[in-house]
Amino acid sequence: MLLLVADTSGKDGFVGLVRTGGQQSEKLEVIDEVALAGGTFSAQLVPQISGLLEKHGLPKTEIGAFIVVSGPGSFTGLRVGLAAIKALAEILHAPIVPVSLLEVLAPHSQMISAIHDAPDSQALLLYAVALDAGRKEAFVGQFEMVLRQDTQPFKAVGESLLTLENLAALLDSGAAHWIATPDQSIFDALTKLVPESKRRFIRRNVRRPQCIEVAQLGWQKLQNGETVSPEGLEANYIRRSDAEIFAKPSSGT
Repeated sequence: MLLLVADTSGKDGFVGLVRTGGQQSEKLEVIDEVALAGGTFSAQLVPQISGLLEKHGLPKTEIGAFIVVSGPGSFTGLRVGLAAIKALAEILHAPIVPVSLLEVLAPHSQMISAIHDAPDSQALLLYAVALDAGRKEAFVGQFEMVLRQDTQPFKAVGESLLTLENLAALLDSGAAHWIATPDQSIFDALTKLVPESKRRFIRRNVRRPQCIEVAQLGWQKLQNGETVSPEGLEANYIRRSDAEIFAKPSSGT
């Protein structure tokens, strides 16, 4: 099956083509991916998709599913990306798999040192991944993991928008045993906000997810039937827009 994978949630993004090894296969091959420059998603996305298909001699009708990052991130970027995917999916009658960028980061943020710090083989570890949201805030995904258990390696607890101070407080309160981020700004801020004894639990050995990582999570969800129709695709902004925040309350009648 041919998958079209897209992320327009950040300052920059990408669109890529991925081939699966079969309906039950975990093997994925990135045929090609193209970077998208921030601020020009509306002008680039559809032409780049057409260019990728033409470059590899693939008809658009061969696309079996769309995997798209639905957030969190830029309001404009997400609106543009999701609108394009909705239109293409409706034309091709192909399913859409929305994925959270925080959830994509989760399996790549499990730290070996945290496992060594666990008190026993069945310890429940709590951890968080964070993305820069600007305004001294972070988009935060919280997860839990039970060591050496033959079940899903991690489970999502929730996603939220936190100030950097409240993010740092997750370590102090024990709500997170470690925090991982691909963003240098968050890493630098946290190292100043937490006690020196806890700084080793702040990690920046992950990078912002690329095509293969998004495709891997999306393929798992597709196999599990976790798809939406074009009209059911919605952005996961987490933060309210400025228009919502500063809107005047309607006067009662």
